[in-house]
Amino acid sequence: MASRPELKVDDEVGFIRFFRNLSTKGDDTIRMFDRGDYYTSHGADATFIAKTVYRTTSVLRQLGREPGLESVTLSVTVFRNFLREALFRLGKRIEIWEASGRNNWKMAKQASPGNLQAIEDDLGGQLEAAPIILAVKVSARASEARNVGVCFADASVRELGVAEFLDNDLYSNFESLLIQLGVRECLVQVESAKGDVELAKLRAIADSCGCAVAERSGGDFATRDIEQDLSRLLRDDKGGAGLLPQTDLKLAMGSAAALIKYLGVMSDASNFGQYQLYQHDLSQYMKLDAAALKALNLMPGPRDGSKTMSIYGLLNHCKTPVGSRLLAQWLKQPLMNVKEIERRQQLVEAFVEDTELRQTMQEEHLRSIPDLYRLAKKFQRKKANLEDVVRAYQVAIRLPGFLGTLEGVMDEKYKDALDAEYTIKIREFSDSLSKLQEMVETTVDLDALDNHEFIIKPEFDDSLRIIRKRLDKLRYEMSLEHRKVGRDLDQDTEKKLFLENHRVHGWCLRLTRTEAGCIRNKKQYQECSTQKNGVFFTTSDLQSLRREFDQLSENYNRTQTGLVSEVVGVASSYCPVFERLAGVLAHLDVIVSFAHVSVHAPTAYARPLVHQRGTGRTVLKEARHPCMEMQDDVQFITNDAVLERGSSEFLIITGPNMGGKSTYIRQIGVIALLAQVGCFVPCAEAELTIFDSILARVGASDSQLKGVSTFMAEMLETANILKSATRESLIVIDELGRGTSTYDGFGLAWAISEHIVREIGAFALFATHFHELTALSDAYPQVKNLHVAAHISDIEQQVTGKGGAQAAAGERRREVTLLYKVEPGICDQSFGIHVAELVRFPEKVVRMAKRKADELEDFSGKGEAAQEDTLPEASAEEVEEGSALLKGILQKWKREVEGKPGMSKTEQVERMRELVKGEKRLAGNPFFKRLEAL
Repeated sequence: MASRPELKVDDEVGFIRFFRNLSTKGDDTIRMFDRGDYYTSHGADATFIAKTVYRTTSVLRQLGREPGLESVTLSVTVFRNFLREALFRLGKRIEIWEASGRNNWKMAKQASPGNLQAIEDDLGGQLEAAPIILAVKVSARASEARNVGVCFADASVRELGVAEFLDNDLYSNFESLLIQLGVRECLVQVESAKGDVELAKLRAIADSCGCAVAERSGGDFATRDIEQDLSRLLRDDKGGAGLLPQTDLKLAMGSAAALIKYLGVMSDASNFGQYQLYQHDLSQYMKLDAAALKALNLMPGPRDGSKTMSIYGLLNHCKTPVGSRLLAQWLKQPLMNVKEIERRQQLVEAFVEDTELRQTMQEEHLRSIPDLYRLAKKFQRKKANLEDVVRAYQVAIRLPGFLGTLEGVMDEKYKDALDAEYTIKIREFSDSLSKLQEMVETTVDLDALDNHEFIIKPEFDDSLRIIRKRLDKLRYEMSLEHRKVGRDLDQDTEKKLFLENHRVHGWCLRLTRTEAGCIRNKKQYQECSTQKNGVFFTTSDLQSLRREFDQLSENYNRTQTGLVSEVVGVASSYCPVFERLAGVLAHLDVIVSFAHVSVHAPTAYARPLVHQRGTGRTVLKEARHPCMEMQDDVQFITNDAVLERGSSEFLIITGPNMGGKSTYIRQIGVIALLAQVGCFVPCAEAELTIFDSILARVGASDSQLKGVSTFMAEMLETANILKSATRESLIVIDELGRGTSTYDGFGLAWAISEHIVREIGAFALFATHFHELTALSDAYPQVKNLHVAAHISDIEQQVTGKGGAQAAAGERRREVTLLYKVEPGICDQSFGIHVAELVRFPEKVVRMAKRKADELEDFSGKGEAAQEDTLPEASAEEVEEGSALLKGILQKWKREVEGKPGMSKTEQVERMRELVKGEKRLAGNPFFKRLEAL
């Protein structure tokens, strides 16, 4: 790690006094102080940063006398990395303070996971997903149903979405909405002093979906000014916001009021007339809950080693930042409309079939497109400069390339689809941007771009022309100096000695590090700095030329300022075109990425046939898990899957540990999701019905950290499934009832399964070790039993005696070979001990486990089955009599044993047997007989 900046504060006492007088803030907010070329943080924040960034508190320094103020410094690079970590992974809020006089500081920037506007430049713009922020307001009814109103926004796109819907007491719809939108931050009302159960539930759901939670006062959700605010914000609002149908959604409007206030939208006049309001329909997309997101490995996790371990990582071959963000959105919003799905599939197929079209789009066109939303945002916020105008121009001149490639598609089967989705729209944008292109070519000096200069053409203004002439002369004189130094040092000016415009030192010379020795001990050459790419140095002549060049450049920039403002102003008017173009190119990028993955998988993906909802038929031939087959050294075994009404709605999968049950049920969920996103699927052939939701229960590894037991987490997830699932849902359950006793666990698993089969009728995949559960198929024809196959062979191995001698007799050992093939029928063994052997458990432990397992099997199987049916039940009187007789014998035995201290254990046991035999009434007692059988 680069060396940390040194902590330097002019007036330590004054700063400490200022810092300690600051208002208190929440633990989720980090305050940072901008000190020019580095940043500092103090107090508890300094300790947090030291542990998070530097992984040690030894970096802390004390400001002032004892006890002092703990402080830490961060270079600009470390600060930017920390911002990303704090906002995206840790869900923190950030305050950045700047000096405004001696020991006086003001808050210059504020940011939170859902509101990054103020620090977009610091983050560098490469955001994995759009930072969606949402406000929620709830009106609980007397009944179980709750009314929920939300308003959400991506501040970079100037849109407000609203939704209002009924929800159950677990807020399943609210959870689905958070996932559909990819919400990063959630605004909720402050809980009352007595504690509001409903708000606590909302907070818990937001937390489980990875959202930062911000509490706002109830007053922020008041709707008194919302219509007035919306009429100023919305574009083309001729009749006033009061006429919009969305304003009837009172809860959503309350949420909109809180969101508008939180984002400070009304304080920036450039927002007026720029926003759009739309209503989000929760039912247009498949619902996913947080457990399904985790079960299907949809998004990258903190522990994912390789890119292909998540579905997003696997599919993300997008070449543009807007494409990557749209892909994340699509994965959380699988479509429910067959025509929409088929439209996407047709486009994917066009790029799958035409290799040249796909590669040209990826390698030539898309990779050269910048983040257009971010570019438009800079123009909207009046922070754009001439460089941004040139970037906009470079996009405009690349559009004919897109058009040429798309128009070159000859196959009529795909041409109409490509024209409707891309060609016609891009041609329209290209025509709209032709005037921008013309303006830039007329006004901007495009030749100067080679030197990374962004300037207005000198011909545009007489004074500019005079300055430019002098600058060109200076540039020529510098090149003469460059050649002169090359001759003096005997260095090649093309390959080893370079004239460069350094961002700190201005025009200077650079030698490669291997050649740098030739300027040592030569007074006419002054070193500027040594960097990775070489040693920068200058001469007195070059220095004076550079000084004059810098001064004239400054004059040039001052003179062209007015012209630059005009050019930037004209370019700003094209923002709506760039925003719409961004949407079309992002769509193209994701479709091409789908095609790339479909073609380059170990076995090519197939286009699935998608049926309307309610048809109830899903058949997958040679299905694979798309992430698993990409892992190194994996030879994936394919399996078929059939989900059909009446015969295989509910699949129970049994089989060995590590046999592939989990992979099988998850891959069906992943394939269903990919099909509804519009992508091809990892199968030889596939037909699927439309599922309205994928609901999962697959483990609760992190629940203990939140104070929830594994079993409780399991029950909460299952309760959510039972309340949310419909007949058209797909339920994925990987084990159930493990966190409690075997009998309770089995009872729950059976009851839940029977409820899904009888009452809900959803499609379900249930992997379990409760082999007794397979009896469900006897009662319900729609339940089908499957098992993952394993080959078992008995091997006789020699048992080594003491001293290493081989014993004559051998011991038989089972060898289990996992086949990873799913077949009809039941597997009545779990092979848990086999897994223990695989991970090299001590041999003694394995032998003990086998012995105990056999004992339990005898106890629960042979003992119970053989004895219980033949032995008579004991009455209450017989139990009482048997207990009294047994107690008398035990007391007599205890007195005798205590009276003879020298008795061995064997003698003590033998004496007990004699006493029992001597008591004739006990031998005939039914209660004692049952005890004896155990």
